[in-house]
Amino acid sequence: MGNKHRVRFEPVGIEIEADEDETILDAAFRQGLMLMHGCKEGQCSACKSYLLEGEEGIDVELDRYSTFALPDFEKDEGYVLLCRAHAYDDLTIELINFDEDMLRTGVPIQQAIAEVEVIESVTHDLRRLVLKLVKPPELAFVPGQYVDLYLPGTTGLKRSFSMASTPTTDDRLEFVIKVYPDGAFSHLLDKGLRIGDRLDLKGPYGLFTLREGRVSDLVMVGGGAGMAPILSLLRSMAERSMTRRAVYYYGARRIEDLCFLDELRSFEQRLPGFRFIPALSEPAAGTWDGETGLITDVVDRLEESLSGGDAYVCGPPPMVEAAMPVLERHGVATSDIHYDKFTITGAADDG
Repeated sequence: MGNKHRVRFEPVGIEIEADEDETILDAAFRQGLMLMHGCKEGQCSACKSYLLEGEEGIDVELDRYSTFALPDFEKDEGYVLLCRAHAYDDLTIELINFDEDMLRTGVPIQQAIAEVEVIESVTHDLRRLVLKLVKPPELAFVPGQYVDLYLPGTTGLKRSFSMASTPTTDDRLEFVIKVYPDGAFSHLLDKGLRIGDRLDLKGPYGLFTLREGRVSDLVMVGGGAGMAPILSLLRSMAERSMTRRAVYYYGARRIEDLCFLDELRSFEQRLPGFRFIPALSEPAAGTWDGETGLITDVVDRLEESLSGGDAYVCGPPPMVEAAMPVLERHGVATSDIHYDKFTITGAADDG
């Protein structure tokens, strides 16, 4: 480990200790501080912040990052990416994007070893993976969060997946994972991983969580493996007998791409006012009498005023990006739209 330095975040007045060998974002996670973040790899700019005290290149240095996330002119002005930044002296940093209600609700990051308990296909390209925690025997997290799973036999290669389970089963973690033909984790999941195999993981991460203390209506929009964190939210709501009204719009191409239908329909009985609305964009003739079209168009067509509501959107980037203006047009405040984009890290990745 390297020397340790004080990092103060403004305008919230929170201080943490950061080791030179860890990024400032990782230091915050280690101490249970939930800063805004996305890819954690210097690609997305979600953790972009401004250096108030300290000099880049001397007091803080950045690991390799994308200039799309941090253009050179912004770096010259004093902006940094916390997921790439290492503190080499005491610093004061201004947070640009933050949720003050969430900052102190974080669960300290843990490393764990888990054993594969279940691998099963739920559609042609979605797999249900259940891991039983071995060391430690449980992992604290908040519904809607994700962990990094490390590919065995590699030097730190990892992929991020959201839990579909809830903390009531904190000795087991359930995932819904989309497989890709050339995906590194996909190949492992379909060809190499066996019951009883062990995987290293680290987490939890993410801010795709219910804001406590709110009673506003919820509108959830998902597609593909974006179902996983929304399942976690709905399961948690049912376990806690929450009374917030919610609707879940889920988009798929064909009827065989739908999964967890019985459980999702059961929430209509367990959660007051809950509605589950699946839609197919490419239904086969005569096989479907439900909603059709892109899921964002279905939301636009069926919803009227969503003013005062909270929105949770999870799925492929095009779907998330299409949902944002639709939700805003129907009255959801931008600050109340919470989203996860399930992206593909590289040409041979899993999202």
